[in-house]
Amino acid sequence: MTKAFDIIQAPIITERTMSLKENFNKYTFKVLKSANKIEIKNAVEEIFKVKVLSVHTINVLPKRKRVGQHEGFKPAYKKAICKLADGQKIDAFEI
Repeated sequence: MTKAFDIIQAPIITERTMSLKENFNKYTFKVLKSANKIEIKNAVEEIFKVKVLSVHTINVLPKRKRVGQHEGFKPAYKKAICKLADGQKIDAFEI
């Protein structure tokens, strides 16, 4: 069984995710590729001590990258969007 800190790899902080946070109380994380929604929910609740209502996951495909004549791909990853209960927030996203 994987630990909570292995499942949640990093927060994703962009303009779009900040808009989701402010308007809909949804937080976005980069997660372990093999993690399912239940494991992600339990990990977020354990790490941040909040109540998660729902989890949506997205498999982000690798993007083509070119530097000069060399071509390659950026790595693929899994993204999770977690909706929290009303009145709860995660302080790690505050800048």
